[in-house]
Amino acid sequence: MYIPVDIWFRAFLLTVAVETPIALLLLRRWEPGWPRLLALISFANLASHPAVWFVFSQLLLLGTWQYVVVVEGWAIGIEALFYWVTIRGLPARQAVVVALVANLASFCAGRLLVALSPDLFW
Repeated sequence: MYIPVDIWFRAFLLTVAVETPIALLLLRRWEPGWPRLLALISFANLASHPAVWFVFSQLLLLGTWQYVVVVEGWAIGIEALFYWVTIRGLPARQAVVVALVANLASFCAGRLLVALSPDLFW
């Protein structure tokens, strides 16, 4: 399925808007420098989000539970790994918690926005 980049970019902005404050709050203990932490959160999202929209959408049927499980698992896994590798002293378990909470929030926000405005992402 072809996904226009402007649709992806809207979804990416939503993801960053929702996940950044959550990750900032949950990671500030291990990375007190705001500029570095903001950059790390942005790069974590850049590591996961394009694959969700442009790679997995070619491998799985959009909207199915299989798609959701795979892409959310990918996003949580790759972001947790990124946080764990780049933030010194961050326990692996905490990295997973941060990625899980942030991705759950952005997933729910996306579903809510689509329910309220179905044309927003299509």
